[in-house]
Amino acid sequence: MTTAVLITGTSSGIGQATVQRLSRDPQLTVFATARRLSSIADLADTGARLLELDVTDEDSMRNAVLSIEAEQGSVGVLINNAGYGEYGSIEEVDLDKVRREFETNVFGLARLTQLVLPAMRAAGQGRIVNVGSMGGRLTFPMGGYYHASKYAVEAISDALRYEVAPFGIKVSLIEPGIIRTGFSDVAASSLSTSGTPQGPYSALSRAVDKQLAGAYRSGLIAVGPDAVARAIERAVTAAHPRPRTVVTPAGKSLVHLRRLLGTRAWDALLRQQYRAAPVTGSRPSLDHPQ
Repeated sequence: MTTAVLITGTSSGIGQATVQRLSRDPQLTVFATARRLSSIADLADTGARLLELDVTDEDSMRNAVLSIEAEQGSVGVLINNAGYGEYGSIEEVDLDKVRREFETNVFGLARLTQLVLPAMRAAGQGRIVNVGSMGGRLTFPMGGYYHASKYAVEAISDALRYEVAPFGIKVSLIEPGIIRTGFSDVAASSLSTSGTPQGPYSALSRAVDKQLAGAYRSGLIAVGPDAVARAIERAVTAAHPRPRTVVTPAGKSLVHLRRLLGTRAWDALLRQQYRAAPVTGSRPSLDHPQ
């Protein structure tokens, strides 16, 4: 089996921690990627190889895969990690921003998978590790479009796992809970700019922002990115990797709670957690661009 490991989104957080962890294994050749090589220059000290890769650009993805295949024969392990959260109400978030989010979180993942599979099938082995989220198993208000992208990763991973098993290819889905990375800053920024300050969802937006900030600061709920990197490492190296792994005790508890409560009880719990009176007013114009 080729030892080439291709990881997307390694400039910070989970991707960076995964490169640092996997690069310790002398049997693996780790390819760290990002849109700008300058953002991952420090990862060269780990022994990782650096590649420019933009998961929203066809030529960039194709060139990265071809480069590895020319040297290694095939990508042995693809770790689809690149992703971010676009937060705000379903009504107010600009759909162009939603499309960009899906290009990264869903379509980039899908296209890279398509590109590596022919050589993996020819080799008769390979692994694909998709970094999803506990947010692919439950949904919080003001995060609907982000959750939708992660629900899509769940569906893709489940179908793919069955389809490629006959070719010796294993698929694992990693579902992180609250992880202390730059993700929270991006989410908070998009949340603050998605609607007007006195708009109909402004009170809910502030309540969600407060809850998010508290969760990411909590030592009981949030953990560092290396916890996810360890789960990814197991998916890469285990003889029989688990098909899905929820990371963090709090994440496991929330996923289990959502399953137990059912929809009405879950909605009631959210109403208690995000108490915010709606702002009423005149109906806005419908001529804004989407």
